Amino acid sequence: MKPSKTPPRIHPLSTQVSNQIAAGEVVERPASVVKELLENALDAGADKIELEVEQGGIKLIRIRDNGHGIHKDDLALALSRHATSKIRDAEDLEGVATLGFRGEALPSISSVSRLKIDSRTVGEEQGWTIQGDGTDTTSEPVPVAHPQGTTLEIRDLFYNTPVRRKFLRTDKTEFNHLDDVVKRIALSRYEVTINLHHNNKLVKGYRAAKDETSHCQRIATVCGASFVEHAIRIDFEAAGLHLWGWIADPTFSRSQADQQYFFVNGRVVRDKLITHAVRQAYKDVLYQGRHPAYVLYLEIDPTLVDVNVHPTKHEVRFREGRLVHDFLFRSIHQGLADVRPGERPAVVEHAIGESAPPANPTAPTTGSTEPRQSSVIFNQQSQQRMPLKVMEQIAAYGQLHPRPATSGATTAPSVMPEQEEGEAPPLGYALAQLHGVYILSQNQQGMVIVDMHAAHERITYERMKGSMQSDGIKSQPLLVPINMSISEQEVRLVEERHELFSELGFELSPAGPQSIVIRQVPTILKDANAEQLVRDLLADVIVHGSSSRVEQEVNEILSTIACHGSVRANRQLAIPEMNALLRDMEQTERSGQCNHGRPTWRQLSMADLDKLFMRGS
Repeated sequence: MKPSKTPPRIHPLSTQVSNQIAAGEVVERPASVVKELLENALDAGADKIELEVEQGGIKLIRIRDNGHGIHKDDLALALSRHATSKIRDAEDLEGVATLGFRGEALPSISSVSRLKIDSRTVGEEQGWTIQGDGTDTTSEPVPVAHPQGTTLEIRDLFYNTPVRRKFLRTDKTEFNHLDDVVKRIALSRYEVTINLHHNNKLVKGYRAAKDETSHCQRIATVCGASFVEHAIRIDFEAAGLHLWGWIADPTFSRSQADQQYFFVNGRVVRDKLITHAVRQAYKDVLYQGRHPAYVLYLEIDPTLVDVNVHPTKHEVRFREGRLVHDFLFRSIHQGLADVRPGERPAVVEHAIGESAPPANPTAPTTGSTEPRQSSVIFNQQSQQRMPLKVMEQIAAYGQLHPRPATSGATTAPSVMPEQEEGEAPPLGYALAQLHGVYILSQNQQGMVIVDMHAAHERITYERMKGSMQSDGIKSQPLLVPINMSISEQEVRLVEERHELFSELGFELSPAGPQSIVIRQVPTILKDANAEQLVRDLLADVIVHGSSSRVEQEVNEILSTIACHGSVRANRQLAIPEMNALLRDMEQTERSGQCNHGRPTWRQLSMADLDKLFMRGS
């Protein structure tokens, strides 16, 4: 179509067209409608919500809540754009505490569907109803019998916008998207009962959860019982930030990022900064290509986060992004580090910067859920020792002298170490070695199987990391300094963040408006591509305000050293050596996984063993 020679005149859009344009941003599919209406119900103070849908929400969406309702005189305003009860002036936007606030959802939904609102407020003798049919006009409020609260009924979504309707998928697909929205809302408000009906059948019921046990039950309903079994409860506070929730141990990794729920002040968000911080925290323990699972809640002063970034309100912007990123990384990283064998039931609870004595590695496994205070900072006392020398520890454990190596399994001494009831260490005492690869151990729960190479690799790796963190990154000057061209912005960054690059082991100096000189690099990275590493560092600092690039490069080298320096497969160990390895595992951070994210040990309870042999059945 050729443009007209006569320029078109500017004219205002009709209310209907402008609402439909807004609906294109807010209403993508039935799930989008359900999200907006559920958030409105929560903002209204509802603690019970009934949701009924038909044909995946395309034919019908009906939501009933017991919130404070909508006043008769406000019903018409509720269907007009930019009308809301949640903000009054620009200052209110600086600290939004409600889920919805734009005043666009209901008029946008009404413009592409047949909508009816029934509502009754506290103190009114009767309810009132109003209808919209996608046109510029709405009906006058008329009386209706209705309990306190609000019922919204949306029929025939996109009936008047057939192009949009063509983009909808099958009823089953649309319902699955809708169900995902309900799951996220259910995890955001444990105290609210939510029932979901599809085609006149109750398909999901989330009962109000008042305590930790019922919280876990709701999480199990959403994420599965297996997630709860592998979940680590964390609780951290620092600098006005509070992070709590559940992170799955790395052995419960996923092929997709389908069990990642993150809430900021009760609002579910998908944010690049958050995702990056979590991924970095798991990087050292997660198998390549796998994704962590978590249900996490960040509480922050509303004035320090901007939720007015996108119409769907899925994205947020933090005023102090670097602070939030570092807090999330350190909290989750330490939450993973603090779990030792036998300690999984404990809540990992911290205040950043507090110090506490290291946990007793031989404490009894009681299954207590009492909080355990520790430090987010590395436990240097347990991390500074040099790699394991098991033969030097034999006397300390009071075991027998090594026996000659034999094929198959190395047997245990005839008499097990003396132990009082309830005082066996979490990984128990070694019984035998299987094919020079696995250690078989007996603890209070049953049998433990340990991959000795993977376990020793993690122990060696963590101790080398701890030693390096204690001594700092050593640097060495380059015989021939490297000149490299970069942007003016990056040159300014080198000047402004000189101390940061120095801490990372680099000496960088400007050599012109768009060039710098690399004069010094970390000793352990002397053979790395220094120019590419500096470019990556600059890119990270520009985007995130900091960089873990050097740490990653160093850790990869340390990981390789640890792998080659650890106990190899098919090496026969004596019982004392096995026990020494078990004790070190109990004291080492992240000892549940090797450097590549594979598990280092597995527990088989007596119930598991009985099931294998059909005992008691």
